[in-house]
Amino acid sequence: MVEVPAGKDIWRWGGEAHLPVRGDLRARLRPYRVVLASRARSQTAYRANFALDLVSSLLAAVVELAEIWVLFHAVTRLGGLEFQQMLLVFGLADLAFSLADLTFGHCDELSDYLRAGTLDVFYLRPQPLLLQLVTCDISLRRLARASVGVGALGAGLAVNDIAWGASSVALVVVALVSGVAMFAALFVWAAGAQFFLIDGAEMTNAVTYGGRYAATQPASVWSRPVRAVFGFAVPMAFTGFLPTLRLLGLPGPAWFPTWLGWCGPLAALWVWGMALLSWRWGVRHYRSGGG
Repeated sequence: MVEVPAGKDIWRWGGEAHLPVRGDLRARLRPYRVVLASRARSQTAYRANFALDLVSSLLAAVVELAEIWVLFHAVTRLGGLEFQQMLLVFGLADLAFSLADLTFGHCDELSDYLRAGTLDVFYLRPQPLLLQLVTCDISLRRLARASVGVGALGAGLAVNDIAWGASSVALVVVALVSGVAMFAALFVWAAGAQFFLIDGAEMTNAVTYGGRYAATQPASVWSRPVRAVFGFAVPMAFTGFLPTLRLLGLPGPAWFPTWLGWCGPLAALWVWGMALLSWRWGVRHYRSGGG
């Protein structure tokens, strides 16, 4: 008979009582935490340099927001949206991109690992290759960029006439989570493509960073080819534009009915499917630095 200590949870398998292995998940995640912590300490070790990195990242994000502000000094509406409504589009898309860039953005450096042959080191560790790549680094300076997205989103939510309720709050949360997932998947897709391109970072940046730029613009001004690419193939319209239309009760343009504002999770699943397929093909194609 198995004696179970008081206060311990048990689970059964095949009629036998088993104690759960407490701390097993924590032990599995410990290598990733250690690596990320060391990267964070190395970035903050030189405080003046870290402060300059934060300021430069902040200024770059502010300039991108200022572009929209300057544009609306020449026009009153763009694609059927006014400046305060565009703040909401920009805030949702830019914050989602900034959070994904913070955690997955360094995946586009895989080409450096491939050229140097240092990716082989990842194969020596008993952890999944993609998870090692995602957790091998973190760029804290990108937090400054995220703060601009937070400010724009907060201002957009405050100045627009939104009928607040459970569904409105849920829509904002769904849009943000789905947007982060979509941008993260784009970085994984770009990493998988590097196995074939080797030095094709500029080409993949056209999709990742180009997608971010497209996401912060009203999809109603896109031409048909651009709507096909960034509306559905790489569904950037689902990160900021479509949720904004749904949240504000605005009519949608051709190809974009407002009910699509709730379909961010489906769009994220589609992008992750492409990303994992790209990654799987790339890993199978890889022959190591010495092969």
